[in-house]
Amino acid sequence: MENTAHYILPILLGISLAAACGLRVFLPLFVTSLLTYFDVGGVGLRDGFGWMGEWPALIAFGVATVLELLAYSVPFLDHLLDTIAVPLATVAGTLVAASTFVDLPPLFTWSLALIAGGGVAGLISAGTATTRVASTTATAGLGNPLLALAETVGSLLLSVLAWFLPVVAAVLVITVLWVVRRLWRRVRDAA
Repeated sequence: MENTAHYILPILLGISLAAACGLRVFLPLFVTSLLTYFDVGGVGLRDGFGWMGEWPALIAFGVATVLELLAYSVPFLDHLLDTIAVPLATVAGTLVAASTFVDLPPLFTWSLALIAGGGVAGLISAGTATTRVASTTATAGLGNPLLALAETVGSLLLSVLAWFLPVVAAVLVITVLWVVRRLWRRVRDAA
């Protein structure tokens, strides 16, 4: 059982962090960099990803996070950012997932990171972009900063949960995806 947990927990961590990248591209990377730099959380990064826990990466992810948060608080800029956020989130989700898949064979690591990590991040990012368009339509853009705040809090919460309680984070991701799917079906069926 312990051997299974050795593989499962890093996978849950990586996929949960990837999901957080779907809400904010750089915030989960910054949290990962910060916790790795200070050796907090108990899970290391895969060989070859040590650079994520060094000063240059910490500074780069920190600056990128601040710029992303500022851009999403401005209604016009948030839509511009959404045009590149889905592919960026997919890449970031793949990267952060692969970085946490410690001790897995490379083919399995990259296949799982691309399909599950990148897929979940891209799906969530596309969902938030669609939600932002609906918010802009319904509120003339006035509700977008509130939506941006909710996404930021969600990304931060999910990033921290992923590191300290990866099972809880994974259950949260699955629950949110299930709720979104049900809501999407209701909207589709009503139309």
